[in-house]
Order: sequence, then C-alpha cells, then structure tokens
Amino acid sequence: MGTAVEERAEARADGRRFLAWCAGLLLAGVSVVLGCRAADTDGITPVPQLLAFLPWLLAPTGLALACALLARWWTGLVWGVVALGLLAWFIEPYGRTGGPEGPPVASLRVLVSNVEFGQATDALIAAVRRERPDVVFVAECEQTCDARLKENLGADYPHREGEAAAGSDGSLILSRFPLRGTDGVPGTMRMPGAIADVRGHAVRLQLAHAMPPLPGQVDVWRRELGGLRDFAAEDDSTPTILAGDFNASQDHAAFRGILDTGLRDAARLTDASRTPTWPSRTSPTLGVQIDHVLLSRDFSARGVRFLDLPDTDHRAVLADITLHEPG
Repeated sequence: MGTAVEERAEARADGRRFLAWCAGLLLAGVSVVLGCRAADTDGITPVPQLLAFLPWLLAPTGLALACALLARWWTGLVWGVVALGLLAWFIEPYGRTGGPEGPPVASLRVLVSNVEFGQATDALIAAVRRERPDVVFVAECEQTCDARLKENLGADYPHREGEAAAGSDGSLILSRFPLRGTDGVPGTMRMPGAIADVRGHAVRLQLAHAMPPLPGQVDVWRRELGGLRDFAAEDDSTPTILAGDFNASQDHAAFRGILDTGLRDAARLTDASRTPTWPSRTSPTLGVQIDHVLLSRDFSARGVRFLDLPDTDHRAVLADITLHEPG
C-alpha cells in the first residue's frame, strides 16, 4: 500500500516538474522578445519576426501561467504575471497624437496598396474608381500592372512617378496633383518620391517598400528603414506623406525610429493602429499592421479604412486627411 502511494506521489511530482519546465521554456522565449522590445532593439533572427506578432505572445504567456499554476511553481507564476504586464504595456499604441493648429487648406484622400507582383491590379483599379483617392501609392507593380494602370486610370491620374519592374521591385505614385520627381530613397525595391502641388502647397510624397526582415536580410531591412527615417528627418518644414508597405509594425524599433522623427501614423490618429493589413487571408482575425500612411504635423486624419482586395496578401489602406496651414 505504501509503495503505491509513494508511486502516485512521485508521478505527481514528475508531472509538476514537467509542467514547470514547459512554463520555463515558454517564458524564456517570451522574455527574450520582451527584453529586446524593452531595450528598443530588434535583435537578431528570430526576434524581428516574432516582434511583428507581439500581441500574440499573450497566448504562450497565458499557457505558461497555467502550467506554472498547475505545477505550483510560484516563481514562474510571478514571472508570468510580470511578462503579461509588460505585454499589456507594449501593446498600447505607439506614436504621437494631437492635431495641427493652423486652419485647413486642403482635403485629400490617399490610398496605399501592395498588389503582390501585379496580381491585384484589376482589383486596385476597381477600388480606385470606387473610392476616388487623390494620391495612390502602389507597390510591387510590374510591367503589366503599369500598362493596365495607364490604360484605365491615366486620364484621371495624369501625374506619376516611379518605375515598373519585374517581381516585387516596381513601385508607382499616381496623383491628381502635379508632381515633380525626386531621387526617392535607395532600396532593394524601388521607393520613388515626388513633390506634389496640392492647391498651391508643396507636399513631399515618398513611397515606402522596405525589404521584409527575412532570415539573412534583417540588416538590409534595418538599413532601408533607416533610409526612410533619414528622409523623414531631413526636412521638418515641408508637409510630408510617407506611405506604403514598410514590412514593419509599431513593435519594431526600426519603425518606431521613423515615428520618432515627428511623423504620425494616420491609423494611430484614428484609433486603428492595431488593425492588421498582412496577411490578408487571415486578417482581421490574425495579422499585423505593416502598411502605413505616415503624416507630418501639418496633417490631421479624418478617417482610415482597410480594403480587402482579391489576389494580394496585403489589405489596402485608405486615409482621408486634411492639410493645414502652419500654426
């Protein structure tokens, strides 16, 4: 009899040790990501990839807490509660809010779309005709995409900057407003820029399409986001719109560096900063916001919508914004 009781006790002890190990491993992985987030760094693979899905770390943290509780591992329980608190803190929207002080001078609508190798070109054309944006930022526009946009939208959008290219390299800015081309920002994929004449006001336009933070390409991704940050910081006196597929979320230090120049995310200004844009197949249930419309302090945002376009893995971002006179 005594032997049976001892065996059951030992089995329970083994089960608790196993649960404690599971909790420890889960919390260790979550803590590495949280540590990088707290240190304002994106770290190395796989941390940048995991940072994109920071809110979803609530699931392994909750599981770790349950394991620690069942194991009666009180240190792990405290560890898990601290991790949950940090996650809740970091999930809060990042970036400045508040509006410009000057009177409004022009209202405009901006559309951002990654058409995934041109596959969603027809869907984009339909969306543009329906929503009638004033400026359209198009990423991954190859030669067929370029031809289709010229044929169907050339009359309404006579001004364009950028270049079509094979695969994911091509990008275009289409505009109802006159454009003067600029050098853009250097990158593996084309990131054209322009100065728009918006009812007599010069506005800097810059398309963003940084390399994704794939294993082996994190340094390239970080460098290209750094180039976009430098663009944002080089002129704080001209109204600026920096928009596109950043392949980065607010949980990435490299993207927060762009926001720290003073640009504000239109989604943040309209309480939609956690609305996913990628991958579209699982959004809005599961995903991350990596497509953004960033605005200088000269703009306010009236509303942001996210459009589901077939044949692309990105949702389009449609932002209604207002340009103001300097305060």
